[in-house]
Amino acid sequence: MVYLLLLVGFVLLIKGADLIVDGGSRLARRFGVSELAVGLTIVSVGTSLPELVINIFASAQGSSELAIGNVLGSNVANILLILGVAALIRALPIRDSTVLSEIPFSLVAALLVGFLANAAIFDEPGAMRIGRPDGVIFLGFFGLFLVYVYRVSSATESPTEQGDAVSSTDRAWFKVVAGAAGLGLGGKFVVDGALAAAERFGLSETFIGLTVVAIGTSLPELVASSVAAYRGKTDIAVGNVIGSNIFNLLWVLGVSALIRPLPFDVVSNTDILMVIFSSTLLLGAIAIGRLPDTIERWEGGVFIIIYVGYLAFLFERG
Repeated sequence: MVYLLLLVGFVLLIKGADLIVDGGSRLARRFGVSELAVGLTIVSVGTSLPELVINIFASAQGSSELAIGNVLGSNVANILLILGVAALIRALPIRDSTVLSEIPFSLVAALLVGFLANAAIFDEPGAMRIGRPDGVIFLGFFGLFLVYVYRVSSATESPTEQGDAVSSTDRAWFKVVAGAAGLGLGGKFVVDGALAAAERFGLSETFIGLTVVAIGTSLPELVASSVAAYRGKTDIAVGNVIGSNIFNLLWVLGVSALIRPLPFDVVSNTDILMVIFSSTLLLGAIAIGRLPDTIERWEGGVFIIIYVGYLAFLFERG
């Protein structure tokens, strides 16, 4: 049953990603909204549903290590693994707004999480945590991000005029909703199956959160960005990853902390630093490539090698 659950989950993930990328790009063309804005919002939120679902259950059950590890591990995987794979499929041109605004915003979000999680580092042992006030701050910053996306999502193209525009829009929305549902359900199936298999080997909750759960909940982003890159919709491929990282750090952690304060282990600072390093590496890759504002194929390969090294470090750390 564990392997059947994994198989069904993968099928739902692949089909859900295909639907949400197709529906999102159709909506972008229909309303004249840039595909980058769609990737930063509709697609990134849809592909982050597994992280949100897992963290809601983990927070409600008091599994703070799983909740925090899921978010941090997913964000590292999003940049190093997912953008790495997408870049191997097709070199990814990056818009100026992404370099100057969205990536720095995700970097600031990671720094904010690190600062608030360590705010009580000099207090008594066990005082470090991501509390409800921190969750409110995260959600406030996420609101600012949504305002930014709204302001930059003004039409870059003329809305398409079609005789069956209403029915075409309805079909596109149906694909987005069905795709998000498939991604969320598929991600849950994959994670549940992977957890059941991993627990048989007696792995720790933190390790499972950073590896099995993080990779499992990042599968929707992996499939969605890979499909988008293959179809040449690189704005969606990149916007999906950056938007998902911001959504994970600010919305998912914010909601999780509101449900129940999350005790924070100082060991997790290594993983926060890895998130910060990954975002910084992304900016560096864009700057040093031969093609201007582009993540090239060889850089995608370097991302994947670094991610494998990170996984090896996690295994060594235990």
